[in-house]
Amino acid sequence: MKAGKVQEHTTIEQAVSRALRDNLESLQRSSNELHHAIADVVAACSSSKPTHALPPMLRAQTAAASLSAALEVLSRFITAALQPAQRTPLEAEVARLVGLPAAETEPAPSPELVPAPPSDETAESLVEPEPIPPEEEIFDVSRLSHEEQEMHRRANRVAKVSMQDIKMLRPEQVRLGREQGDICIRLRDDIEKAYKEYHRRFRPILDHPVDYFYYWMVEILAGGDAQALGEYPYASPVRQS
Repeated sequence: MKAGKVQEHTTIEQAVSRALRDNLESLQRSSNELHHAIADVVAACSSSKPTHALPPMLRAQTAAASLSAALEVLSRFITAALQPAQRTPLEAEVARLVGLPAAETEPAPSPELVPAPPSDETAESLVEPEPIPPEEEIFDVSRLSHEEQEMHRRANRVAKVSMQDIKMLRPEQVRLGREQGDICIRLRDDIEKAYKEYHRRFRPILDHPVDYFYYWMVEILAGGDAQALGEYPYASPVRQS
């Protein structure tokens, strides 16, 4: 009996250790994004226009939420795995479904029933998932390396947040730009600043046949009408003339 329980705890502890190791990289990425966003906030504080600090503040808030969600998922996983007697009925049912031993269970779980470590997608499920451009499905990002897939995911999110920032800061100019069909000219400075940052961070994937920056500019700034952009100033592998 005792030998079985020792093996049970050893197996679970190994699963928990794997979960922690496998999530270190995603935690570090979220931490780095938060660090960069805070640095941008600090830099914006020296500007004569306080509104310049708002976009990096929103990015910092997003990164902090992602980091907090990942840590919460991991902490709940560890607590549920190592303290089966303290699980709530719902957690006990979830544990049963994924293969964790229930409280006061005699036999040790087989290796095949050890719960898989929570992935980065598990943590981010607490945050609203980002829609993706239709051309990404045709391009099949899933065939890329893990690093490139991660860069695509971040590029999609950053591009969306950038356009939301511009729309929030310049609502009247966005409205006029849609009416006059000259968004790219009317909001040139804001768009150029956002594009330079996007280009700096995601240069390795800019030649892939998917353009998140253009996609979210059309969806958010132009309200889905590409003609409202006017003359788009950047090369895009998917933009239609």
